[in-house]
Amino acid sequence: MTTATSFFDRHTVLRRNRFVPESRECRAESRMREIHRANGGALLQFLRNLVASGASHTAEDLVQETMLRAWRNLDAVPVEAESQRRWLFTVARRLAIDAYRKRQSRPVEVSLVDTEPAASGLESAETVIAELTLQHAVGGLSAAHRSVLRELYVEGHTLDETATRLGVPVGTVKSRAHYATRQLRDALMGA
Repeated sequence: MTTATSFFDRHTVLRRNRFVPESRECRAESRMREIHRANGGALLQFLRNLVASGASHTAEDLVQETMLRAWRNLDAVPVEAESQRRWLFTVARRLAIDAYRKRQSRPVEVSLVDTEPAASGLESAETVIAELTLQHAVGGLSAAHRSVLRELYVEGHTLDETATRLGVPVGTVKSRAHYATRQLRDALMGA
């Protein structure tokens, strides 16, 4: 009889002065709250030390993504505190590595608009030459490559949005972006 009572006590909540069995979703939410309360601060500190200095927002995003992964795989998250923390830190470390690799593989975005007034006629001539060189290099790309670059870097769409807008698979968008940026780099380095 004690096992039935203890089960009832663990899975019952007081709602409007009545004891109502707690739903699976409520138990999952309360477990996630407890996981976040117990590990969120340490996880954030760990990720702040792991990511580049000054990228606090990246660390916060990674904590959020780690907790989302825990929520999606709640049955895989260990119950024991130390094992649970180890599981979360492993997921967080892997997410941080993935984020680092993603930043490294994405080309540096450079604005063609000169934000400061030119100090001399020579600088403005260099700017004009650079813009013309870039226009020529972009003109040498195929229409498919140009459209992918425009959607990703000018319009600022995500890979999924670009794929949807162009009616091609995400892998095709990635491939075209890779080859287009490589072709631009080669054209500009040879110029």
